[in-house]
Amino acid sequence: MANKACARHILVKTREEAEALKAKIAKGADFGKLAKQHSTCPSKRRFGDLGEFKRGQMVKAFDDVVFKKPLLTVHGPIKTRFGWHLIETIYRN
Repeated sequence: MANKACARHILVKTREEAEALKAKIAKGADFGKLAKQHSTCPSKRRFGDLGEFKRGQMVKAFDDVVFKKPLLTVHGPIKTRFGWHLIETIYRN
C-alpha cells in the first residue's frame, strides 16, 4: 500500500466551474495553465503542484482519490470543505 504520493489539483468554488475546466482538459487544454489561471489554492503558483505528501495529510475525500484512483488521470469534481477539486495523481510509492 502506497504511503506517499505526488499530485496536482485545481480548486474552484463551484461544481459547474470544475466540470467546465475538466471538459477543457479533455479537449487538450494544459492542466497546469488552467490551475494557474483558475485555482483558488496557493498551489496555483506551481501550476497546481502539491508536491509529495503522506497518506492522511489531506482531507479524506482528497486522499481517497490520490491513493486509490488511477494515476495520470484527471478525477473530479471532488467536493471538500475547501471547494471543488480536479485532482491528478502523478505518482505513488
